[in-house]
Amino acid sequence: MKINNKLFQSVSKHGIEFANRIAMAPMTRSRAIGHIPNKLIAEYYAQRATAGLIITEGTSPSVDGLGYARTPGIYSKEQIEQWRLVTDAVRGNNGRIFVQLMHVGRISHGSNKPAGGRTVAPSGIMATGEMWTDTLGMQPHTAPAELSNADVKQTIQDFIKASKNAIASGFNGVEFHGANGYLFEQFLNPNTNTRTDEYGGSIENRMRFLIEAVEGTVKAIGKEKVGVRISPHGTFNDMLPYNEVFKTYTLLAAELSKLDILYLHIAFASRVKQMDSTLLPDIRKNFKNILMLNGGYNAESAAHSLDHEGADMISFGSTFISNPDLPHRLQYDLELSSANPQTFYTPGEAGLTDYPTAQPVMR
Repeated sequence: MKINNKLFQSVSKHGIEFANRIAMAPMTRSRAIGHIPNKLIAEYYAQRATAGLIITEGTSPSVDGLGYARTPGIYSKEQIEQWRLVTDAVRGNNGRIFVQLMHVGRISHGSNKPAGGRTVAPSGIMATGEMWTDTLGMQPHTAPAELSNADVKQTIQDFIKASKNAIASGFNGVEFHGANGYLFEQFLNPNTNTRTDEYGGSIENRMRFLIEAVEGTVKAIGKEKVGVRISPHGTFNDMLPYNEVFKTYTLLAAELSKLDILYLHIAFASRVKQMDSTLLPDIRKNFKNILMLNGGYNAESAAHSLDHEGADMISFGSTFISNPDLPHRLQYDLELSSANPQTFYTPGEAGLTDYPTAQPVMR
């Protein structure tokens, strides 16, 4: 039986139309050998092109922004050219795709970077925890160097240049990764940002890095090509709670709305979803364009959020890994395949492009 509700209806803003309200959430997949996209990655995204919007795995705007093994960048000529394989494949299947720009900041290990890459952060505060390296196995995060004021301004320019590179590569737009404890959130959170210059201290100053990067990108490629992802109350990657979360994110939503960007993408952490849900109405009030939500949704809860919580789109994560035709399965209430977490981050096609699609439904 075909389900007809808002989840399967189109949505548009700024002249950009998405065929349905289902987005593929950004997910690290660690298949970019040498930090360069390849044909396997192109096949993976092309298989999932029936999503209203695909948002790629986190992609670094610079050598410094890399942190995990085998994650892609979009700062070199070869990377720009190879991303064209991906965008051509998705476009060939009538899909839309944004690249997520992610600078990991202090969530990094030096052996996962090319020569010359630095581990940097708003302040020289090392993150707890470990990450995988292909050469040394599990290792503690590298202690970061504090970005100078000039470094911050250069990093903003790196994001703007990466956004231009993305458009040159054929992407429909870019998403700034301001969530999950990476560099932008490290600036937002006073526990990781103890600066005393124009990028630290007050909420307005701690937001400045993200706002200036977004503002510069809007001027460079257009407001209709820009989205931002945030994770209020998130604790991933050693993000500690602080008292000004509500004020920080309601003000941030208002400032991003002034820039008239295409969408704001909120990632809910399951253990703090109730706190995020109480913040959501104020963010919805302050942000006027497409609001996308993420966090353990199924077809029923997604439809509810679209009808009753002010959402315009819903992004799905791991269910898209094992169900390349997820919109079709959701619309016809078909059984979903389970993903194998053991192959989430391993090299090769296993667990990436070898999940089957469902049988066509007779109409």
